[in-house]
Amino acid sequence: MACNSCSTGKDGQPKGCKNNGTCGTDSCNKLTVFDWLANMSLPNGQDPFIGIEVRFKNGRKQYYKNTENLTLSIGDIVATQAKSGHDIGMVTLTGELVRVQMKRKKVNLDDPEKVLKIYRKASQKDIDIWSASRDKEEPMKVKARQFAIDLNLKMKISDIEFQGDGSKATFYYTAEERVDFRELIKVFAREFRTRIEMKQVGFRQEAARLGGIGSCGRELCCSTWLTDFRSVSTSAARYQQLSLNPLKLAGQCGKLKCCLNYELDAYLDALKAFPKNDTKLYTEKGTAVCQKTDIFKGLMWYAYEGEWMNWHVITTDQANEIIEKNKKKEKVASLEEYAAEHIEDTKNEFENVVGQDSLTRFDSPKSRKKRKNNRNNKNRNNKNRTHNRNRNQKSNAKTNTNAKKN
Repeated sequence: MACNSCSTGKDGQPKGCKNNGTCGTDSCNKLTVFDWLANMSLPNGQDPFIGIEVRFKNGRKQYYKNTENLTLSIGDIVATQAKSGHDIGMVTLTGELVRVQMKRKKVNLDDPEKVLKIYRKASQKDIDIWSASRDKEEPMKVKARQFAIDLNLKMKISDIEFQGDGSKATFYYTAEERVDFRELIKVFAREFRTRIEMKQVGFRQEAARLGGIGSCGRELCCSTWLTDFRSVSTSAARYQQLSLNPLKLAGQCGKLKCCLNYELDAYLDALKAFPKNDTKLYTEKGTAVCQKTDIFKGLMWYAYEGEWMNWHVITTDQANEIIEKNKKKEKVASLEEYAAEHIEDTKNEFENVVGQDSLTRFDSPKSRKKRKNNRNNKNRNNKNRTHNRNRNQKSNAKTNTNAKKN
């Protein structure tokens, strides 16, 4: 079943979603979980788990009790309990895997405030009311932003979500500081004739709700699969030896990119074998200070104090060996005896990655015979041109001589 905002072709099949996969229907599988326990049967005598995972607009998920023992499967539209009235959502997960998800998110099934009930499968009337309410959200968002601007409030209304029965509208907004929106709620209630709830979200949550394309060329992680937002600090960029450029490290939310944490653990494990950068190496030639490290190759570049232009490359094992000797108050002769083993060959070796054939193998080369004929014709023309010029000069000279005699 597709919503009204999903365009359909002549055959009735959905072609695309105007809401970028956030309409909550089965044609927009966003933030779904693969049920790897679906083909496994329960042990004898064990009752099936009554917890159900239901998704709403923009990937918002909640867990409900299936107290009525309804036969539900992934993709069913259900009417769920709300604080007042009922809401409409889509079932995204059933069975024992819901227990695992609730345990991971620390949701207690016996908590009546966090886990509500599923009333029934949504009827056609419920779906019609739900679709009509969803169609009102976009024009309401435009008006709501204009009202906030008129009241000079430093806030941005990023999205609006109607409850399934259309009795309440939740306004999601972002703001740098505390905002007094009591007057704004009065304007909203008078204009939209519905119950209003204001909910502040962070900038990362706003980017997740709006979606977009990242600098990597793919859809944003927060709007496709990332559900929990961990704090990202500039130390993650330092450990990975990235330039601290805010324009490159910041995402569309204006904060540091979440992907800075993806490979951080691998870098931290690799850095355990490296000595600290502020550790100095004491040799008979002088004191050496670390200038650069290469985590992938396990190399470190050192320079003597006073000779900052000359760098010597050694491995991490050699650096740790020198440090251990320094702890015993022993000094090595110099770094050159270690660095001599790592002199890189500056000769570049290129490989033909496209195979043995040339890239111009389909071009028709000019034959050598043809080029030779063209060269001979050119020489012959030059000789004829010179011969004609000399003959004309002789005839002109003879004419001038006859004219003088006459």
